[in-house]
Amino acid sequence: MAQDLVSMASIATDLKYTPLDTIPAIAGGLRNAFNSHKTKPVEFRLMQLRKLYWGIKDNEAAIVQACKQDLGKGTYETYLAEIDWCTNDIVFATQNLEKWAKDEKPPDIPLLNKLLSPRIRKDPLGAVLIIGTYNFPINLSVTPLVGAIAAGCTVVLKPSESVPTVAKVLQHIIETSVDASCYAVVQGAVPETTALLDEKWDKIFYTGSANVAKIIAKKAAETLTPTTLELGGRNPAIVTKNANVKLAAKRLLWGKIMDSRQVCISQNYIMVDKEILDLFIAEMKVVMKQFYPNGSKNTDDFGRIVHGRQWSRLKKMLDETKGRIVMGGDMDESQRYMEPTVVIVDSATDPLVAEESFGPLIPILPVEDLDTAIRTAGEVHRTPLGLYPFGNKGETDRMMMETQSGGVSVNDALFHGTIPTLPFGGVGDSGHGAYRGKSSFECFSHRRSVTTTPGWIEGLLDVRYPPYEGKLATLKKMNELKPNFDRDGKVKFSLVSYILSLGAGSKTEGIVRYAVVLLGKTQNPSPMCVEARLNMDSCFWHQAVSR
Repeated sequence: MAQDLVSMASIATDLKYTPLDTIPAIAGGLRNAFNSHKTKPVEFRLMQLRKLYWGIKDNEAAIVQACKQDLGKGTYETYLAEIDWCTNDIVFATQNLEKWAKDEKPPDIPLLNKLLSPRIRKDPLGAVLIIGTYNFPINLSVTPLVGAIAAGCTVVLKPSESVPTVAKVLQHIIETSVDASCYAVVQGAVPETTALLDEKWDKIFYTGSANVAKIIAKKAAETLTPTTLELGGRNPAIVTKNANVKLAAKRLLWGKIMDSRQVCISQNYIMVDKEILDLFIAEMKVVMKQFYPNGSKNTDDFGRIVHGRQWSRLKKMLDETKGRIVMGGDMDESQRYMEPTVVIVDSATDPLVAEESFGPLIPILPVEDLDTAIRTAGEVHRTPLGLYPFGNKGETDRMMMETQSGGVSVNDALFHGTIPTLPFGGVGDSGHGAYRGKSSFECFSHRRSVTTTPGWIEGLLDVRYPPYEGKLATLKKMNELKPNFDRDGKVKFSLVSYILSLGAGSKTEGIVRYAVVLLGKTQNPSPMCVEARLNMDSCFWHQAVSR
């Protein structure tokens, strides 16, 4: 099967767009499949994930060739950021799904309410739409797909038309590995995406540009459809005079060469303290030679720009900058090649700083001090997807305190975005929602609060029924929480109360802690009671139930 796909992947022009008149039926079929409850059993979801795993493994060669053809992406990067990432994500999900799907005991439930067995169910949202993108076309399509399958949703995946060979390979993998009645691929461009958005979905997951995200969010708002939007940003890196300059240069250059910097979370520009500017540039040149001894054009380790339109946009940005090129600058339109190019700019309004390049352009803005850098970062983009502070701990802590971003890699480039089990997402106009690992499951799940009220508790519930005359005092005793602060907002401290409650903060919790201490002194305390030394509240109730 993999060999057949390799030959298919060599012909990108035969990608067939999905006929527009079939899209309503595809969407309707997935809604019907979800309403049949077919995807809800955990074992069904696990089986689909396992089949998807082998679908990817059996087509590794096709994926490598497709990424090479569409993006000029080398074999190493394809395995690192596409194939291995997705297969590892599937394995992780299959190993943890049963645990994730179990009902969850909520924290901070008052004693009386615990009699109602409050719990949180993890219900699938329904039929969902995932719209992929081109820079990591397997990763950024399959990773949310894994989360949707794990959650029990039915899915339409719409791959990016900018990578037609990869899109074709993805379609083959999905159609030959997982249940066709529950998971489908729709191919196309703007008309097909528009037709998909005309359908009613229970969640839309989109990765791409802010401009398209606005269209999707507006359309979703018409039917109050929730969205997860994974966008980009003019992400700043800040290098203070106290930073390790050699490491900063090496790590930030790496952040710009991965996938030819077609990476939403890599830094868009670097602010460098003027005192170390010359040293930083010199180190950049040294590292560039180490990375590519024969030049970035003559190696499979450096990719190409996705298409001519994007290449022309990047060249236009370089033509319009008022900055000075100090490294790189070579380009070849016929190969869609653009060398990593370092440009010294003198203003935050320069096009290379004010716009997201999404390419191997590396503008450096010299700054007088950290105050200027922090202020400039907020002016360029208040809520970028990533922040990359380099300096001593006091400086990096301050940068995090005085800025906002979707994520932060301290003393590194984009590393937080490479940990597959760490929630990933933006803030403000760099996106909303998060996924990866367990967060992918949660992204497509509804946390459904559930209580079960037993008949024997009716006497305790009499206070809620009218007539209410004479019941207010009882209600206040049952419900009212006493503050531990005075009118000036100062916390009140009582040594006697602290001792009597074992530091629990309330009489009820103090009683629970005393009970746990007594239970812990039994000759054969359960493992739960051992754990109770650290979590006394929950242990008492587990022990009570187990008895």
